[in-house]
Amino acid sequence: MEPWMLLLGAGIALGCVSGHLYTAPDSCEGRCGEPFNEEDECHCHPECGAEHNCCEDHERHCGPGGEGAEGGARSRDGFSSSSGSISEQELLELSEQLYGLDHNKARPGDIALNPQHLAGPDETGDKEDRSPQPLYRYVNEALFSKPTYASFIKLLDNYQRATGREEEVTAEELREQERFLQEVMGTELMKKLFVFLQGKNRYSSEQEFLQDLNQMWFGLYSRGDGERDSSGFEHVFSGEVKKGKVSGFHNWIRFYLLEKQGVLNYFSHNFDGPWDTYPDVLGLQFSWDGFYKEVGSAFIGCSPEFEFGLYTLCFLARPGRACHLSLGGHHLSVQTYPWTKTTYDGGRRFIATAYVMSP
Repeated sequence: MEPWMLLLGAGIALGCVSGHLYTAPDSCEGRCGEPFNEEDECHCHPECGAEHNCCEDHERHCGPGGEGAEGGARSRDGFSSSSGSISEQELLELSEQLYGLDHNKARPGDIALNPQHLAGPDETGDKEDRSPQPLYRYVNEALFSKPTYASFIKLLDNYQRATGREEEVTAEELREQERFLQEVMGTELMKKLFVFLQGKNRYSSEQEFLQDLNQMWFGLYSRGDGERDSSGFEHVFSGEVKKGKVSGFHNWIRFYLLEKQGVLNYFSHNFDGPWDTYPDVLGLQFSWDGFYKEVGSAFIGCSPEFEFGLYTLCFLARPGRACHLSLGGHHLSVQTYPWTKTTYDGGRRFIATAYVMSP
């Protein structure tokens, strides 16, 4: 058994990663020197003082002697906010590298789509089925025998989709979570992501990274009335139902499997990405057992590790903000949000949601 498996199984909290790991959109903690981005609500670049758009805590974090200032003090876990900041250019370059390392993605002949009706802005909310045929004409299910796919699919039936109902996690389900993390971390793609984050002083070891992935994605919190009824993984990949509407549900494999079972009805799409190979991106409307998703989005044909890794990168680099990436020479953005009502391990935050943005 790998050493990190023992750590996950024991539930050991690795204390050397602090709340500084995640950069908040309204703070300069972890953002000193970050390039100007007009989408940010406040800024931490060197010229923000003259431009009168600094975050309120800019002086404390980035001023003389601040933990993120050049030559300034280091944070309590040894992470320097300035040296650990992730630039826009680094995100563009790393996302292209991860795109090239998605060796398990679908090939052009592995998936045949039938997008049918392209919905206009005034049509996405009217709950009308304008596509009489399923979205997927064909999927080569040999893909699903690959270890990362197989371990991912085993996780999808572990959840109650209705928020407000306590999730009961069995020992078998915990083993399935560990197995999935083991499989994705065995890929070249996730190892590349780890090396990048390690170089940014975000993690000092692979064990540390795995422990945090386990918590940020699979840690339970309450979207309802106090029951631990949700997690980042459930919301993003499996999907939930809240107040009579589909919430989350941004995964193509989950969509295909439920459509094949006859419990998901594809209505239309409002966006089709520019890629002529996989992964592609679709914005889409559908009904899941009568519950409607007005505007969803999903990568199509990517491997589980690609989606898992890209969302993790954006959550760590740009939580609460648009994360600008490049895939195959085409730009796109991913949006993530942290869950702010509860934390784990001294202030670190769970993933609330993550999805690829469609115009």
